[in-house]
Amino acid sequence: MVYFIKYFSIVLIVSSFNLIYSDDVNIRYEPKWSSLDRRPLPSWYDEAKIGIFIHWGVYTVPSMGSEWFWINWKKKNEKYVKFMEKNYKSDFSYQEFARDFNAELFNATQWALLFRDAGAKYVVLVSKHHDGYCLWPSPQSFGWNSMDVGPKLDIIREVSSAIRQHTDLRFGVYYSLFEWFNRLYLNDKLHLFMRQDYVDNKMIPEQMYLVKTYQPEIIWSDGDWEAPVKYWKSQEFLAWLYNDSPVRDTVVVNDRWGIGTSCHHGGFHNCADRYNPQTLLKHKWENCFTFDKTSWGQRFDIKLSDFLTVEEIISQIVTTVSCNGNVLINVAPTKYGTILPIFEERLREMGKWLKINDEAIYGSKPWHQQNDTLTANVWYTTKSDQRSNDVTFSVNIYAIVLEYPYKTNFININPWNVFVKHPLASYVNYKGLREELDTKIKSITLLGLQNTTIEWALNYSSLTINFPDKRHIDHQGLKYAWTFKIATELSDF
Repeated sequence: MVYFIKYFSIVLIVSSFNLIYSDDVNIRYEPKWSSLDRRPLPSWYDEAKIGIFIHWGVYTVPSMGSEWFWINWKKKNEKYVKFMEKNYKSDFSYQEFARDFNAELFNATQWALLFRDAGAKYVVLVSKHHDGYCLWPSPQSFGWNSMDVGPKLDIIREVSSAIRQHTDLRFGVYYSLFEWFNRLYLNDKLHLFMRQDYVDNKMIPEQMYLVKTYQPEIIWSDGDWEAPVKYWKSQEFLAWLYNDSPVRDTVVVNDRWGIGTSCHHGGFHNCADRYNPQTLLKHKWENCFTFDKTSWGQRFDIKLSDFLTVEEIISQIVTTVSCNGNVLINVAPTKYGTILPIFEERLREMGKWLKINDEAIYGSKPWHQQNDTLTANVWYTTKSDQRSNDVTFSVNIYAIVLEYPYKTNFININPWNVFVKHPLASYVNYKGLREELDTKIKSITLLGLQNTTIEWALNYSSLTINFPDKRHIDHQGLKYAWTFKIATELSDF
């Protein structure tokens, strides 16, 4: 039995070490991927787990289809063409929508407090989408920003100030590298991106201004897919960001910096919208998804079935965090600056669940197996602490159950299956394994009902856990997913 526990503890130490990111600020990074990719991801990001994405702009005025309204209309998409013919004069332009983007009911403090109550730890605001409209008074976008036309506000200043004044959330910005109809960009594109007039005179000045003025701790890049990294000068910008910017010690970035970079370069990887491989990835990654299953921007051509249920949202959070990911959950305000009640309801229910199950999510690490082999829809996370004697580890394994076992009121799980399958397990007979685990499991509790005794039993390596009376669970407001905390003590002999 000594062999099993020794192996168990060593694997835990090595795995945890590989998933911890340090904050080393003594290195100068060169503008090349071989150097930039060596920068450790600031540890706050891995610990945060939950972020809020905000898509808000001129596209919320028509509130139809998606935030890609302008390009879809101009490319003669029948749905958009018919909408415009029915509701607007024939010579109406997309720019005219900006006059009605007034945000007359916008209250940044209400937003900040809602996102805090939802359990988020960071917020990413779309500063400029592909239509080029800026939510700050950009000198490079005269007449096409939120100060010159529309709400007559510096939206980024309003939101970032509210976030920092009223919460402990971190603030970040999304920035689209390209713009659909920017003349400088289209001319560079016409010259096969051998010219960089748009990058030098529009994009880089805006990126630098955003960082220096608002000091975002997340830079979420997008709109990169038409041109190579060299055209965007992404490596040069990231080297400055990591070396000399005012957020160099804490800033994190994603992986959309030019053709071929997604899922390969940058900081955390998000690879694609709604990316959730449901398998452990060594590199830190993010699952950005929307409450609205198809659109990132607010729209009124929507049905109730188009929204994710609370159960589906919690499932996305659990399966992502179990596999070393963060979630970035999109909210789409209206043109008035309000957040629709259905979005608020989803956020508040999510916040209630996270408040009960917080220790299984925030600051957790992936367990050695991500989901259970005996019972479907059971996912694992873990936390561990080394005791002062340097040989004993307090290891909490969190088994998160996504579907309630109504027929049996119990679950059979095997959190140690990965060790039993290992070649070293040949030293272990199943009876010995049961006896050893029996002494190492100190307690099992249901988060939210910590004072309720949980009945459990070991059958060799299989662990049977009985749920408390369902009436008691419901009375305490435990719903959507249920987390058992398996507290163990392990020793390295």
